Amino acid sequence: MTHDGDRADLVVVGAGVAGLTAAIHAAELGLTVIVTTKGSRRTPGADTSTRYAQGGIAVVDPTDPADSIDVHLTDTLSAGAGHTDPLAARSILADGPDAVAALIAWGARFDAHADGMLRRTREGGHGVRRIIHAGGDATGAEVERALWEALRPHMVSGRVGVRAETMVIAVDTDLDGRAIGVTARDGTGRAVALRAPTVLLATGGIGQIYAATTNPEGSMGDGVALALRAGAAVADLEFVQFHPTMLHTPGARGRRTLISEAVRGEGARLVDADGVSITEGVHPLGDLAPRDVVAHAVHTAMVASGRDCMFLDARDVPDVAQRFPTVTAGVRAIGLDPAVDPIPVVPGAHYLCGGVATGDRGDTTVEGLFAAGEVARTGLHGANRLASNSLLEGLVMGRRVARAAADRAGTPITPTDVEMLTRAARCDRTTLQDAMSAGAGVTRDAAGLTAVADLVAAAKVRPLRSFSDVADAAATMVAGAVVAAALRRDESRGCHRRADRPLTDPVSRLEWARIDEPVGMRWDAADPVGSPVVA
Repeated sequence: MTHDGDRADLVVVGAGVAGLTAAIHAAELGLTVIVTTKGSRRTPGADTSTRYAQGGIAVVDPTDPADSIDVHLTDTLSAGAGHTDPLAARSILADGPDAVAALIAWGARFDAHADGMLRRTREGGHGVRRIIHAGGDATGAEVERALWEALRPHMVSGRVGVRAETMVIAVDTDLDGRAIGVTARDGTGRAVALRAPTVLLATGGIGQIYAATTNPEGSMGDGVALALRAGAAVADLEFVQFHPTMLHTPGARGRRTLISEAVRGEGARLVDADGVSITEGVHPLGDLAPRDVVAHAVHTAMVASGRDCMFLDARDVPDVAQRFPTVTAGVRAIGLDPAVDPIPVVPGAHYLCGGVATGDRGDTTVEGLFAAGEVARTGLHGANRLASNSLLEGLVMGRRVARAAADRAGTPITPTDVEMLTRAARCDRTTLQDAMSAGAGVTRDAAGLTAVADLVAAAKVRPLRSFSDVADAAATMVAGAVVAAALRRDESRGCHRRADRPLTDPVSRLEWARIDEPVGMRWDAADPVGSPVVA
């Protein structure tokens, strides 16, 4: 049974940078907002990908003669491997300074020099030092803190309501296919209908469908699954970015410590067991090449040597413990010291570059349904994310969705009976994660991808009795969509590396990059078990 819940102008699913930015700005515009999060009531934002983001925010310094929006765009297009939408990317990057200024006005504190000027560093793929950080390598934690502090007055006033320990299980649509709200389960298992003319998916990524990832436990791809079930188009799911420097912890599963790209920006070197560089000659930027290039170099070196990791040598980075306290704590937890010991690293599932296909305001192909943050495919990232563009995108697109919701406020909602989702196909989580790591990892081929597709196709429909069951069903659906997209892209491009198709197709590049006709999938609603079909 579904209980009547609250009504608002905007329902936000997720409590990371994009979702909270949208909620705050919408409240400032006079809207009522409901934010749902799977996080605990005491610390609702503690397990978001934003919270764990060590990297900073890439934003142009207007006082730097070597930098500009066009220079930032050039770096972004280069990282995106010919698949970035230049118009969408330029628009987002150009709105970045205002979005960061708003975040600072909301109380975010970034590292600064004695004269008050923001400190800037350089990360992979960037030609200049344009990355701002907080707490050295704790930028995400500071962003999350500042956003919750800015949201609190709107919660006290009643304009924003937060439903913690709540998992959205469906985006509800009316008979005309328009989004009218969501159905969610709260911590007691009760189903609640939350109604609004605008729904924002801001659920983060899909890293937990792999055995090892930098993502928190909740990143099971539920936002992509919600969009697919609602009939929205998705795109570029084959582009799963693997971060080249995840801390190697033998036998560990799930989220592992990320070794921030900024460590390499300050002089750390990627080397093999003999101390020999593994990126020299691979790319002009060496260790600071785009992530897909460096991750592939690390993976290639591991395969060639037969070793289960490579090493990041940060011993020459001045004051590494003070400069990178989060990294240092993670490394010390396994008995090493980055000031003394080379750090064992492996590539790990990091960011999804594709997602729910959106327009320039975050609008999807379903009226009233929007997406922002990692769950969305805006066209900014193309085939590979440029370091520290992600938090910037969340800030910019969250503000845009809020303005779109203001334009839609007052749109009538047609009462509709919604069938409760109680059963879905789902694989065993460990089996699925291991299959994705083996068949859809840093490099993949048709045989490995087909093996995962066969596993997903054989998944049995089971009751959804818990949050974990719902997450497993979402992960199963999204894994199937990822491998279908990876099989369809019969080339190597960016972070999609096909060992059996190593070349990049020069003919299809522009066709695939068209954002008005995204290469992706829709969910076949006539199939109750679900199988991805090409849009």
